[in-house]
Amino acid sequence: MSALPPKAATSPYRAAALIALLAQALFSFRLTVPTKLMFDEVHYVPAARTLIALAGPRNIEHPLLGKEIIAGGILLLGDNSLGWRFFSTLAGTATVLGVFAIVWLMLGRVRPAVIGALLTLLNFTVFVQARIAMLDGFMAAFTLLGTASLLWAMRAETPRGAWSRWMLGSVLLGLAVAAKWIAAPFVAYAAIGFLVVRLAEARQSGRSVYAALNAQPARGRHRHWPGMAAIPAILLLGTVSIATYFATFAPAFFYTIEPLTLRTLLPFQLTMYGQQTQVLPSHTYQSRWWSWPLMLRPIWYLYERTDGAWRGVLMIGNLVVLWGGLVAVAACLYRGVRGRELRLLAAAGLWIGSYVVWIVIPKSLGFFYYYYLPSIFLCVTLAVALDRFRRGRQWDMAVLGAAVALFVVFYPILSALPLWGPKAFRAWTWFPSWV
Repeated sequence: MSALPPKAATSPYRAAALIALLAQALFSFRLTVPTKLMFDEVHYVPAARTLIALAGPRNIEHPLLGKEIIAGGILLLGDNSLGWRFFSTLAGTATVLGVFAIVWLMLGRVRPAVIGALLTLLNFTVFVQARIAMLDGFMAAFTLLGTASLLWAMRAETPRGAWSRWMLGSVLLGLAVAAKWIAAPFVAYAAIGFLVVRLAEARQSGRSVYAALNAQPARGRHRHWPGMAAIPAILLLGTVSIATYFATFAPAFFYTIEPLTLRTLLPFQLTMYGQQTQVLPSHTYQSRWWSWPLMLRPIWYLYERTDGAWRGVLMIGNLVVLWGGLVAVAACLYRGVRGRELRLLAAAGLWIGSYVVWIVIPKSLGFFYYYYLPSIFLCVTLAVALDRFRRGRQWDMAVLGAAVALFVVFYPILSALPLWGPKAFRAWTWFPSWV
């Protein structure tokens, strides 16, 4: 029931570099079309402009980091569609690499890591969010990289390496929360994961609970996170992530109107919470949390005549990933519980943990793009399940081939290619609820 495999002989770096180049090229191609704001860019780009001017608070229902990153793109590349979206492409590439790193660190093999990364790249949700100036892409990138860093700390050979990588993961998770609050549970999940792995290791080796939670057991050393005691590790995780989160509010202290102060920083969080939980009027594309895994109501981010042609951008998931991923979750849970295979349970748990939050939080409206982070973790679960259950067969290549085929079919209405008219969307709306 080992949590991690022995080190793999094959280096993952060349494969990761090639995937990064492919992802960045695919996300960047024709990035500037449409040249106008689409969907929630109408909220976040003006908020970024206001932030550049330090004019005062705007779009206060979300933390500042995502809008700070969009503002950085505007300052670097201009107030245009390239400047608005450029850093989103980097976040998309980082997300793909985050999946690669997580799968490789879990399994120690390059092949399933490549499969997971390519499924992420071909998942329509990731492609679309990597080409729009919204907050979810930044939140997901920091969450994936933070999770990978904590797993990297797990495999450290020295206490110094474990602590430094744990610190990095804590910072990245703090940045994820600073992009969007929905990442906050992952700080708690990291602490729970530390305890679960240590207790499982103690049970396997016959050590006591005290030895599992201590920095250095009496016999030998911990296989995972060497030299790290549970209480200091969890305290560091919480302290660093919270400090990182609040540090991103620094520009708000220099607003010309209603600047934040140390006295108002904490009360402002309650104001944000009030904005997040307010009752909103109904929306054309609203949907319930239970419908997202089934993809019953995707969202048209754009469908109109712009830049000389009819164009559309549909926020939808790749059916191979979204529906096949649910089968993978069920298989990992079943086999993980029966065989006490911690890696399978962890793969399924990443999806469950990112999805269950939406069931309990008090939001008056829901939208399919809220499923963005769970849709990414489905790629992790699929890669792990395909590696575990393929038994010499090329199931992983068959699944990847099907994902490629669907990506090619849907590419025109994922990338705002010119369409043949106002009714062209009918070619891709396979179910009535997709219209």
